[in-house]
Amino acid sequence: MKQLQDNNDVCEQLCVHDRIVCLARADMLLDEDVRQIAETFKILGDATRIKIMHALSKRELCVCDIAAIVDIGQSAVSHQLRLLRGARLVRYRKEGKMVWYSLDDEHISMLLAKGIEHVKCE
Repeated sequence: MKQLQDNNDVCEQLCVHDRIVCLARADMLLDEDVRQIAETFKILGDATRIKIMHALSKRELCVCDIAAIVDIGQSAVSHQLRLLRGARLVRYRKEGKMVWYSLDDEHISMLLAKGIEHVKCE
């Protein structure tokens, strides 16, 4: 059976609101900022990385702990952490023979919390 296309979500006539367009263009991000934001969301678009970040949002963890928590190998965790570090989403500190990971800053914690809030909202 052929489904009818719902056109209720588009304007029925072409009418560009010049004043609104001008104001919106003035508020647009720089292309480099757009690229960096898109890259951040691209890195966030992986379930394993979200699990790692969620674990790190609760406490500082070492690679061994993260591997046990998300149930993947240490080399896979290290690979994911390298990607997250490259995107400035996590950071690490070395303490003796241990390397401890945490979320990079409060912005990342808030971004993750808002994502969780969004999916849990009805």
